[in-house]
Amino acid sequence: MDYLAVNKEAWNKRTQVHVESKFYDVDGFLNGKSSLNPIELNEVGDVQGKSLLHLQCHFGQDTLSWAKLGANVTGVDLSSEAINQANELANTLNITAKFICDDIYNFGSTNVEKFDIVFTSYGALCWLPNLDQWASTIASSLTVDGQVNIVEFHPFIDLFTGYSYFPSNAPDVEDEGTYTENCSGEKSTVVTWPHSMSEVINALIKAGLVIESLNEFPFSPYNCFEGLERVEGKGYQLLFNGEQVPLVYSIKAIKQR
Repeated sequence: MDYLAVNKEAWNKRTQVHVESKFYDVDGFLNGKSSLNPIELNEVGDVQGKSLLHLQCHFGQDTLSWAKLGANVTGVDLSSEAINQANELANTLNITAKFICDDIYNFGSTNVEKFDIVFTSYGALCWLPNLDQWASTIASSLTVDGQVNIVEFHPFIDLFTGYSYFPSNAPDVEDEGTYTENCSGEKSTVVTWPHSMSEVINALIKAGLVIESLNEFPFSPYNCFEGLERVEGKGYQLLFNGEQVPLVYSIKAIKQR
């Protein structure tokens, strides 16, 4: 199975749904709203004047939000529809941004530009079969002393949604709808892989990156899993036997050579 072709088709369809959704609130974004959450803002820090590469950028809201904060941004995504929408947003907002339609691995093998920051977030890693190659792409894209910031849904949540926590060579192939409120039951075939915390961390270490911090959070900024409840001022939580389940984690790593 050509997983790239399958997932590209799915994300082209999803993008068309997402730009019309309340979840992504494009109108609010065009009127000045940032799509970034406190977690990534605190973890990444000041981006003024820095070059920032956003891997798996979808249709560019986070990428352009970083640009609004002063970063010189480049976004990469597999979906041609997403990249088209990202360019439309940039043009509408008169923001300078570069968007590239490519899969992460091919981008990593051809890119020669170096960035101060590489950023990826929320539901990106499950679409990648090989995290060693992903981490190598990050390392080769960073300047010396550059940083990578990963903000992801915690893989522990996979156990509550019927998936494996531990990595597998065999992907999960399913027909599923998207996560926005306006999906209308339409389904697409998608191909995903589970990745444990240790797999993510070890891939970064193997690529020569130095882990500076690992943080875990009991709240998600998005109501995108079953059974979540809203906590005012915090986000959404999931309780199991009265205890909070980890929903998000962040990693910051540095390239030292």
